[in-house]
Amino acid sequence: MEEKNERIVDLEETLEDEVLEENIRPDLLKDYIGQSDAKENIKIFIEAAKMRDESLDHVLLYGPPGLGKTTLSYIIAHEMGKDIKTASGPSIEKQGDLAAILSSLEPGNILFIDEIHRMPRSIEEILYPAMEDFSLDLVVGSEGNSRSIKISLPPFTLVGATTRAGDLSSPLRDRFGIICKLQYYTVEELTEIVKRTSRVLDMPIDDDASVELAKRSRGTPRIANRIFKRVRDFALVDGCSTINMDVTRKALERLKIDENGLDETDHQILLAIINKFNGGPVGIESIASSIGEEVSTIEDVYEPYLLQNGLLKRTARGRMVTSKAYECLKIEYQNTIFG
Repeated sequence: MEEKNERIVDLEETLEDEVLEENIRPDLLKDYIGQSDAKENIKIFIEAAKMRDESLDHVLLYGPPGLGKTTLSYIIAHEMGKDIKTASGPSIEKQGDLAAILSSLEPGNILFIDEIHRMPRSIEEILYPAMEDFSLDLVVGSEGNSRSIKISLPPFTLVGATTRAGDLSSPLRDRFGIICKLQYYTVEELTEIVKRTSRVLDMPIDDDASVELAKRSRGTPRIANRIFKRVRDFALVDGCSTINMDVTRKALERLKIDENGLDETDHQILLAIINKFNGGPVGIESIASSIGEEVSTIEDVYEPYLLQNGLLKRTARGRMVTSKAYECLKIEYQNTIFG
């Protein structure tokens, strides 16, 4: 079996990560850092729903991994004063799986489905009447002797999270009354998050060290928190009671995270396009094969940040690196046309 290397910017959550995030996850919108537009709108929608004594409209949260979609769903439940039940799109394999989840809901419950775009279309269709009419339409019995039954459901709020809103079918997407796109965080916002994490985990960090860590966190809170944990390890082993700039830079160098927040895999992607494909354009499948990585991992985890920061661009013929990528990698480029 091929061994998968653990990366500091890998956004697949481990059990340890889930425990960490649960410990540092804020409960209230006022404590949620960043995403000001989405946060203010959701605050108004929640207040209006509570004034009407109704369930909140169904909510779709989308954006790159690690930006706080799960955290926001828990905050919505807390602000509404309701329980939350969680599920994952890939784990719902049969219609009965979704029917069991829906039929277990209590009035006003929040149902959070992560990676909702990965739910099979045949199962997705069960959600349509559930979201619109709070009813469950099921076909029971064997072929030739089947019948349809309708089960009433209590009013509930579905919060769907996805990194690929474009992969959702139009019928499902149109049934969400509230749609919020989460953006990458600023350095200032990530610095606040790092300082908050240091207080929650009782490990002080100097101001300049928190800024440096924020700069290298790819605009993503989950990565900032994960790097903080690793830097904390270096500080503890070095006998430091506070995370300072020296131990932060030492740790980041050992973790191979450069001043632009790029890790070893980011470098492999950019260098593969430059050295193996003359700077591009090249198809994503060819890039993935050349560095031994999954296409979906490149598209979901690495490419959004590279595109956002102008290091990579998409064209009709494939991906191309930009002049900024050459500058970041300190490589002189020749015979490459940047459109």
